Amino acid sequence: MPISLEYYDHPTLCHGQVWTITDENLLAEQIARVAMGQSRHVQKIIAGTNVGPPASRASAAQGAIGLLTVPAGEDPWHRDGWIFQVISWIAAQKADPNALIRPPQMIHALKGFDGLRLELSGGEVVAATIFEDKATDDARKTVRDLVWPEFRLLDQGDKENILVAEVVALLETNRNVDPDLAIENIIWKNIRHYRVSITVGKYHSTSKGRVKLFKDYDKVIDGKVSKRGGEVFYIEHLRPWMSSLAEKSIAHVNNMVAAHV
Repeated sequence: MPISLEYYDHPTLCHGQVWTITDENLLAEQIARVAMGQSRHVQKIIAGTNVGPPASRASAAQGAIGLLTVPAGEDPWHRDGWIFQVISWIAAQKADPNALIRPPQMIHALKGFDGLRLELSGGEVVAATIFEDKATDDARKTVRDLVWPEFRLLDQGDKENILVAEVVALLETNRNVDPDLAIENIIWKNIRHYRVSITVGKYHSTSKGRVKLFKDYDKVIDGKVSKRGGEVFYIEHLRPWMSSLAEKSIAHVNNMVAAHV
């Protein structure tokens, strides 16, 4: 695995994982495969299944490289945001391989949820976790001014139609769960959970810093602490690191295609 996870728990406030990159080259390869449309293969590898690599066609490479490239004259935020969503998905797969987790979107800045995870038990959905992934240089401001308002609205029923549609689509991959019952539980039994994943500087990577970073989470989303997830990834120089990672992923895309010519 390219990412190690260290669990933390701040009683009554939130809980989550601290991410550490342990194999940057493997991470770049898995990002490249997701960009090539091979997220199912990556999911199997993370789950420990011994499978050979799928064929990588040159026709898919152009779109993959587009996802990993910043268009001339544009800021890197959309590209970096998409890469971070993939990293978040990889971390989520490792943390809970038995859950149903929606694959990353294949379009930059697509409206909707950054991710969705359904936790199953006894043929029922017991938690529907909505992801908010932020690659940012200002973690606290982003959480306070962007994430908390979004979570408040979602918990009040905003975008419920989108949530229902995404839950049904995800459950199509598991016929053992009744989609109608799952939706009823999500809407009426309030089993919506939340997971914010965010890049942080050195201070917010500490226990004390995380408490300040996620201040007021319990006021935004009430109820059990299990509903409030906070994932943190410390990276000192975010934009240069993202640029380097993207270049490595593009190299993997080209190597995959060359191996199947």
